[in-house]
Amino acid sequence: MTRTRAIASSCAAWILTVLATPVQAQQFPSRPIKLVVPFPAGGGIDVTARIAAQALGGVLGQQIVIENQGGAGGAIATNAVAKAEPDGTTLLYHSTTGIVHAAVTAKLPYDWLNDLAPISITTRFAPVMIVSPTLPVKDLREFIALLKGNPGKYSFASSGTGTAVHLAEELFKQKAGVDMVHVPYRGTGAAMPDLLTGRIAMMIDGVPVQTKNIQAGTVRALAVTTDTRSPVLPDVPTMKEAGLDYVVPFWTAVYAPARTPKPIVDKLAAAIAQTMKNAEVTKRLAEVGTEAVGSTPAELDALTRQQFSLYRGIVASNPELVEGR
Repeated sequence: MTRTRAIASSCAAWILTVLATPVQAQQFPSRPIKLVVPFPAGGGIDVTARIAAQALGGVLGQQIVIENQGGAGGAIATNAVAKAEPDGTTLLYHSTTGIVHAAVTAKLPYDWLNDLAPISITTRFAPVMIVSPTLPVKDLREFIALLKGNPGKYSFASSGTGTAVHLAEELFKQKAGVDMVHVPYRGTGAAMPDLLTGRIAMMIDGVPVQTKNIQAGTVRALAVTTDTRSPVLPDVPTMKEAGLDYVVPFWTAVYAPARTPKPIVDKLAAAIAQTMKNAEVTKRLAEVGTEAVGSTPAELDALTRQQFSLYRGIVASNPELVEGR
């Protein structure tokens, strides 16, 4: 009898939860939403998050509060959201960096694909390959030819071992069949003096960071690494146009805890899509070199899985990159 009552009680609780979900979605959000950004305030990703959050709050009719929570390559913030109450009021605003960190880290307190619910791709921006102005090359083909003729002679900079920039460059080496020496720096900005003087031959960096340098002729842009050209640098070809089968996009997106009810996820995704179509939002994001997107949860899920496959493939070819093996 006791067992029967327990089963009946569990079933009743499940039914009440199912019936309550549409009501929750209709009332959502009834209180401010916390958007956790795993980067310091004032950085490029943080700026795009604040532009999006301000307009998104207007669409949802509720305040969006940005919480910057850095540390451990973004793992602290990601874990906090993954373990948060799945009611749509605690969200993660992350980027390519989160996938890369998960790909190069042996042990994390969360499983990205199982502990986070994809909501929407918010922005994308093209990485661009830049080379030192001291090099005798004017395009990607000439650069690859120079590297093949001088194996191990030239070096490339990254923002640190195992970062998104580093893995993108390792993939270039594989695809182009060239031998270069990796030199990690504390951020791409720290590498610029050596790139300008020719101590470093090449670096891949975000278009927003390098646009002014490229336009001023301080550095030479060879190609962007996305499927299409960057609207900020329309004269710079893609890697594919330049003759190399290579695509590595940079992007930002919003995730929720995994058990967040689907109606709430869908409502958030629709609101983000509407926000990304706002002319003022599009304009402000373009000014910082970023393209507004807005997508369905399914589209973000597909991107997330594709990016995991890409970066884990790079790591598999370079096992020394794995942290905490």
